Order: sequence, then structure tokens, then C-alpha cells
Amino acid sequence: MNKLIWEQDFLNSNTDLSAWNILLGNDLLDNNGNPICTGWGNGEQQFYTGHANNLYIDESGLNLCARLENIETDGRHFAYTSAGLNTKDHLSFCYGKLIVRAKLPVGHGLWPAIWLLPQHQAYGPWPASGEIDIMEAKGRLPHQIFGTLHYGKDWDNKVTDEFSYQFENGTINEFHDYTLEWDANSIRWLVDGYCFAERRLQPGIMPFDEPFYLVLNLAVGGWFDNVPVDEATLPAIMTVSGIWLYQ
Repeated sequence: MNKLIWEQDFLNSNTDLSAWNILLGNDLLDNNGNPICTGWGNGEQQFYTGHANNLYIDESGLNLCARLENIETDGRHFAYTSAGLNTKDHLSFCYGKLIVRAKLPVGHGLWPAIWLLPQHQAYGPWPASGEIDIMEAKGRLPHQIFGTLHYGKDWDNKVTDEFSYQFENGTINEFHDYTLEWDANSIRWLVDGYCFAERRLQPGIMPFDEPFYLVLNLAVGGWFDNVPVDEATLPAIMTVSGIWLYQ
């Protein structure tokens, strides 16, 4: 895992978002782009846009900004806008070391995440083909982050392997390196080089032997923490300064 095969240096003013798809709206979509359910499947309250006040690059890096902003569309009302993006059909990988350097916002109801979804869904729809959450945070808990695997043959047999890490010094509102080390035998989660969790993989049971793509997003509300949104903390910004993939 020593060869750098992909990099996004958002501190370089020439870096653009050509390797990314910008998420729009509030609906979880199927493979054909048809809405499956609202709230991105998680009860999330934000409406994603590609507007410059929600998604932009500046001297700090790539910024995903959640705002108190009313959106009316198709008879539906949303009180918040934010940003999300992924690399589906642009970059996917199976095994490697992925590092994302990010600074996360603090505030009740904020849900920043760095995660992976299957490019091909070779084992079937979610959760059968798996999900790898490199980092999720609850904005009201600035000293803690989570790493999780989701898998199982169907909804009724869904398995969630969740691990957490507590910062002894500092908070999520500072830049940290969130790292996933993934090979045929195990998945490891690291913060600033420290491995806080490892999960051995079981061939034939766990679907983590296929290519996955990267997702970055800043959700508002949702079931992950299920607390009222503290609107006084908005606008809130998740900043990613760089991404490195080694194999």
C-alpha cells in the first residue's frame, strides 16, 4: 500500500471537482435515478445543492457548508441546504489505504461523514453489497468519531459493526487524518496514524472484496444522532484539505 494511485489536493488552486458527482436534493435514488425514499434513507433534513454557498474550494480546501436556508420544491419544504458528493463511475477501488484530511463542524444535529459504497452492487441492493463508513461524527459530541461496516443479505438480516474513537486531545473541529486500511483479510480504522479498530473479514459472508467509491457529505438531522438541530450553529462547514489513495 505504498504507491500513490489517486490524490485530491484541495489546497492547490488548480484542483477541480471533475472526478466527483455533486449530490442534489433530498431523495435516495435507485440505480436508474428514480427516488426510493426521502431523507436520503436516513431521515436527513437537508437539501443538497451545488451552489457556491454550499460547495466551494478556498485556501482551506474543499468546503461543504450547511445553511439555514428555505427551499421549496415539488410541494415539499426544506429548512436547510448543504452539500454532498461522490466518485461513483470516476474512482472506485478494492483494497488499499485511503487517507482523508478533514475538519468537521460542531453543533447539535450535524452529521459529517466520509464513507464508501459499492460501485457495482455485485451482491445485491443495500445492505447486501456492503457499506464502509470511514468516519462519521455527531456534531454534539466533538471529541468522538465512529467507523462502521454495514452488510447482510437483506434488511431483516442487516449487520452493523460499529467502532468509536475518543480524542484525548483536540476535537473534530480541527484537521485530522481519517484513514482506512483495507486488504483481503481485514479493515482497519485510524485517526492521525493511530489504529483504533480492526475487523477481520469473512469471505463468503462479508461483501468487501469488490470496488467501492468514495462519498463525502454533511447531513443535517437524521437518525444517526436523532436530536434537534441547533440552528444557532449554522452555517456549519466541513472542510477537506486533501485525499490520498495508496495501493
